[in-house]
Amino acid sequence: MIVLTAPTSDIGQQVLTRLLEANAPVRIIARDPSRLADDMRSRVQIVQGSHSDTEVVNRAFFDAEAVFWLLPPNPHAESLEAAFVDFARPAAAALKAHKVKRVVSISALGRGTPFDKTAGHVTASLAMDDLLASTGVALRTLTMPSFMDNIARQAGAIKCQGLLSSPISGDLKMPSCATRDIAAVAGHWLLNGDWSGQKDVAVLGAADISFNEMTKIISEVFDIQMRFEQVGFADYKARFLRHGFSEAMAQGMRDMMFAKNEGLDLGIRRTPKNTTSTTFRQWCEDVLKPAMQD
Repeated sequence: MIVLTAPTSDIGQQVLTRLLEANAPVRIIARDPSRLADDMRSRVQIVQGSHSDTEVVNRAFFDAEAVFWLLPPNPHAESLEAAFVDFARPAAAALKAHKVKRVVSISALGRGTPFDKTAGHVTASLAMDDLLASTGVALRTLTMPSFMDNIARQAGAIKCQGLLSSPISGDLKMPSCATRDIAAVAGHWLLNGDWSGQKDVAVLGAADISFNEMTKIISEVFDIQMRFEQVGFADYKARFLRHGFSEAMAQGMRDMMFAKNEGLDLGIRRTPKNTTSTTFRQWCEDVLKPAMQD
């Protein structure tokens, strides 16, 4: 039995699709299972609730071989520790209590760089990784850069203003990955039961790319005039505060992007094993184009 957390999220739904295509037995933890397609719900066991809840994770992890762990966003959390580490404490205890054999978790790049203690959400995610590792479970921690799919959140500005923006320098080349490639890697480890130990697995996307290069590609794909604008870090934080984020979570976003601008995501050497297939141009064709049409 494979237990899937956050199955209605972008990554979670894609992982679930892969598991069902392989006819794997799946149990999901979901606050609102109705958000899943009917054909998916009919093929899985459902434990309704939050995977921060002790009773929920104990019911879900009973007799489980593997767990896919994905933290849901909590923009209103009082602290980063509460949002990441405290959220995961019940699950960590349940992993040990039920002797779960393997966990595949979603995390971030940055461990071992000069910025990993001051990188906001990334620092908190690494602390959560340490908590999961402390259970002794066999663990594959998928460490990611920023997602290409985050660009789709700017579809309105791209379409109406020809604008792409970030606090990160437009010239800085960094890894960027598509969520579908993350799901493919996660599915591989979840379906392959022949592994043990604890290891970080980087998922770096097809190539390092700058925001200026992204802007050029978007311009070419959509045949529109585009420009990139680097926003200030204070303004970037203020955007999250305007959208209802707590002070701690907005500051964490600012600190994470500041660290990325300093090289947080550049500490892992690119290899064929950590390079995935989806290029930014292909992602624009397959994902951004439909988002622009909404």
